[in-house]
Amino acid sequence: MQRWLWLSLFVLVLDQVTKQVAESSLLVFERLPLLPFLNLTLAYNEGAAFSILSDQGGWQRWFFIILGMSVILFLIHWLRRLGRGELHIAIALSLIIGGALGNVLDRLLFGHVIDFIDFYYADWHWPAFNLADSAIFVGVFLILLDAFLPRNDAGENPEKP
Repeated sequence: MQRWLWLSLFVLVLDQVTKQVAESSLLVFERLPLLPFLNLTLAYNEGAAFSILSDQGGWQRWFFIILGMSVILFLIHWLRRLGRGELHIAIALSLIIGGALGNVLDRLLFGHVIDFIDFYYADWHWPAFNLADSAIFVGVFLILLDAFLPRNDAGENPEKP
């Protein structure tokens, strides 16, 4: 299942390219409307999801780098142990690994994560995020979906090839 690491690399490259395009095209907090519910807006996040711990003195940068790398190593180990019939999990883990690498690389290079996607409804805006965050979300969703799919008597998912 290690062959799925190409997907992680694809997510990492696409994430970094889109972040650099956003940085070179937008000013911080400038809004570029795309759809009635979607803007591009450049933001920097020194914390975790929803800017948790972003107001700390800088220690959180290294904490999130170490945490991210630990999770990546654990997920690579998990990916290596998968069987041939666990395609959904391999894809999910590869998406999470690529997204985590993208955000860890931002923290290493810049000290913060570059966000630029702004979904909103009326005056309510979801916190800005990036493609790495999206890949992590989709990967976690696939793992949860796999966990709830029906299993046969052997414990295998009949939906899997």
